[in-house]
Amino acid sequence: MYESSHLTMPADMTTPVRTGNATHTIVQTLGAAIVTGQYDGQAFPTEKALAEQFDAARSIVREAVKMLSAKGLISSRPRQGIRIAPEDDWNLFDPDVLAWLLGRRFSPELLLDFMEMRLAVEPAGAALAAVHASADQKAAIRKAIDRMYAAERGEDDDLSADVAFHVSVLDASNNRFLKQTRVMIATALTISIRYTNRVKGRTASAADHDAVAQAIFANDADGAKTAMFRLLEGALDLVRSQIK
Repeated sequence: MYESSHLTMPADMTTPVRTGNATHTIVQTLGAAIVTGQYDGQAFPTEKALAEQFDAARSIVREAVKMLSAKGLISSRPRQGIRIAPEDDWNLFDPDVLAWLLGRRFSPELLLDFMEMRLAVEPAGAALAAVHASADQKAAIRKAIDRMYAAERGEDDDLSADVAFHVSVLDASNNRFLKQTRVMIATALTISIRYTNRVKGRTASAADHDAVAQAIFANDADGAKTAMFRLLEGALDLVRSQIK
């Protein structure tokens, strides 16, 4: 961890234009800088230094610091200054933190952790969807599958259709905790699906996803769980093969 000092931000971080939400701008700039390692080996600036850097009121900077603390990126205590928190303390379920992590130098190891988490969560979500999905939720799953088939014909975007399918299944689980993972799953899926598709040289199979959907439509919880597990297991094996 690095203690606060009067150092300014790294030279390659330009002062953002103060338009829109100033607090949000500061959070986005500092959060990305922390996660991508721009403060490695340096102390983190004080609130006063940050206010000068961003030409912002101390109250705005203080609010940004609170938001970064809530994301687990920093700690701030009276007379101790601001410190960057250990990476293990970062909130990976925060969409911003996850996006910043995935935006830094690509790490197959990070993607492997994410895929293993998906393997633990999504088959259970599919099983619950087979039991609890409403007619509207099943229609959303059907629409996502139709989009995936359309993408195979070059009539839709394969990535967004794939993400829509996985998010719609989590929605259909009707489990409040699983549904809270939707934004995080969608954020990381955009990166992971792009990576796995690039490695294997083709997009995900609509038929494999349809197998999950058909089990859900048939209210077959075990079948949905197994089909989703097989779908994710193939992607997980692919990621593992890329780690030397």
